[in-house]
Amino acid sequence: MSNEIENYKDKEFGYNWVTSSRFLFYMQVFVVVAFLLGGCYQLYGHRYKGKPDVEVPGNTLYTPQYK
Repeated sequence: MSNEIENYKDKEFGYNWVTSSRFLFYMQVFVVVAFLLGGCYQLYGHRYKGKPDVEVPGNTLYTPQYK
């Protein structure tokens, strides 16, 4: 009976620090990768679409053109 309890404690998350630390490490890596991919996707989705065709008044140029 005591052998079964020890085997159960070996698999328990709170009792076995090797298993729990490995699990927490992989969860941390997964979360960091998920945030990186999500941030990259958001930057890609809100990227600059191109140069807009803007009308610039002649009096605001570097060499202004007055009437």
